[in-house]
Amino acid sequence: MTDDVCVLLPTYDETATVADVVTDFRDHGFTNILVIDGGSTDDTRERARDAGARVEIQSGSGKGQAIREAVREHINTNYVLMADADGTYRASDADAMLEPLRSGTVEHVIGDRFADMHDDAMTGLNRVGNTIFNGLFSLIHREDFGDILSGYRAFTVDSFKRLRLSADGFGIETELAVECARHGVRTTVVPITYLPRPDGSNTNLHPVRDGGIILMAIYRQAKTSNPLFYFGSAGAVSGIAGVLVAAYVGYDWFVNGIPHNVLAIVAGVGIILGVQLLIFGVLSDLLVTLHGETLDRVEALEREFDSTSAGTADGPTADDAADASEGEERADPPEQ
Repeated sequence: MTDDVCVLLPTYDETATVADVVTDFRDHGFTNILVIDGGSTDDTRERARDAGARVEIQSGSGKGQAIREAVREHINTNYVLMADADGTYRASDADAMLEPLRSGTVEHVIGDRFADMHDDAMTGLNRVGNTIFNGLFSLIHREDFGDILSGYRAFTVDSFKRLRLSADGFGIETELAVECARHGVRTTVVPITYLPRPDGSNTNLHPVRDGGIILMAIYRQAKTSNPLFYFGSAGAVSGIAGVLVAAYVGYDWFVNGIPHNVLAIVAGVGIILGVQLLIFGVLSDLLVTLHGETLDRVEALEREFDSTSAGTADGPTADDAADASEGEERADPPEQ
């Protein structure tokens, strides 16, 4: 059964692969395939339509904007199976991706490319970058999602709408992982196969530029999920820089008798700023912890209220019946 699933394929100049990707998913029983195109200058849209996909042109630009617009305006199914249209993912992994959603155990599924990655599927630089980003994400957000940059995902539309997403480009995968961790969206990781791009297909990813965007996205999101790391790391950099400058000033003063008044002021400011940022990080982390505990208590009270309301709606309880009986016994006898 695939009527409850929309296969979402964001595209930009994927004429070499999009038809094969659409055909692959159709061969595996998926009929609701949405290609949302970012203004391709080649034959991407025509090839997608010929292969049997529904094609929409996004109003803005970037993969993140395309995904948000597609879910908000063009998808009316319960589940979304999102993949890249570059031929690196297999439709045969779709059932494994969707099964945790249909069982109701999770709301978001990430396909782990490293579980079965072909040798030429990723460059050495990209492998190193992915390892660093995944480790940094686990450290900051206290969750291990295995492969946060994977483009093969499945999720419920309801859970997606709870997330606050703003990334327009390739930072969308990172933002999805961060928001799932922040909002407690039940997430699991499923092993998938990751293939090399077919010949004639060129990547839209720029490792240095997009790597910097991803790194900043991970760090920027830490200010609300792990403020101690966010402010503490900045404080550590400032404090260490101040100590190093102070060491140089002290050495040149005591050994060579040369004063550096300006550098001494800079060193003092750096150390003080570092200490203040660290203290601010500790206080912010305490506030976030208290906020989380408060939300947990509110949710527990809401669940208790809902269960009580459900019991009342089912009919009068035994205590209600006893009170009514006592009321009848105490009632005045009818007049003769």
